[in-house]
Amino acid sequence: MKNGCSVFLAAFIALGASWWGFVLAPVLQLGTAKQTAVLNSSDIYPNQRPGDATLGLQVYRADGCAACHTTQVGQEGVACEIALTSLGKNQPVEFKKFIASLLDLPRLRPSSNSVTSQMQSWTGTVPQIIVTNLDVDTANNLLQHINAAGCKAEVQIVATGVDIARGWGMRRSVAEDFLWDDPVQLGSLRVGPDLADVGTRLNNAGWQLLHLYAPQSVAKNSSMPPFRFLFETRKSKTSGVPSPDALNLPTELAPPDGYEIVPTADAKNLVAYLLSLHAGVPLYDAPFTSRQASTNAPANKK
Repeated sequence: MKNGCSVFLAAFIALGASWWGFVLAPVLQLGTAKQTAVLNSSDIYPNQRPGDATLGLQVYRADGCAACHTTQVGQEGVACEIALTSLGKNQPVEFKKFIASLLDLPRLRPSSNSVTSQMQSWTGTVPQIIVTNLDVDTANNLLQHINAAGCKAEVQIVATGVDIARGWGMRRSVAEDFLWDDPVQLGSLRVGPDLADVGTRLNNAGWQLLHLYAPQSVAKNSSMPPFRFLFETRKSKTSGVPSPDALNLPTELAPPDGYEIVPTADAKNLVAYLLSLHAGVPLYDAPFTSRQASTNAPANKK
């Protein structure tokens, strides 16, 4: 009898702890989440997804997209960079010499290679990132020297990490990013790239539809299978003139003359959902400085 009670009690505690950890705790943490203000702005984030994008989330779930893609960008830390915003009365050649003279400062020696590579092909356009990956004290020290020379510069905060370097996002994913998602499709395997900010990276609906129909036609080394069941082949409504919805396919994939391939409602909704995935605004719990105005910000990657 005592053994039976002990087994029951142990099972009850184990199940109760599991329920607490996997059900109740997430509800307490996320169930009362609300829209939040964008850092240094009066804008509210996130906005409710449009109706077609909300339907597209269900297509994304039903077709198992989360089995190969994640929607959560990781971040390892933050760093500072210096953005030159004005040369004042200085000439580009003079400024390059000035920066070269600063490289002898003990604090800047570790960053000399970065500064040299940033400035090597610079022609004088601003804004210009002149050095990256600095700690706060070193960045502020360099900023004082630049401003004292009659130029203007600012310290920017950037997120760092493998996902950030790949161009998958500007910052780590936080709970607010998933406020309107039901169910949340975080994913855990990356056969394909993370999609948390894909609406920013690849915001062309035509590209997205073609990628669904024939992935390798737009991404040569893609391992993604074609989702052709989301499309239909039909007779062209106007002889020789494709309809606005018809895919512009390469010759080897084109349908017979007189026919065209068009997306179904599910395909359109899925693309609407993908295009709604934006996680590029700075928040209180995930800050960064926007680099959109910078001429040499890294290009987004697929």
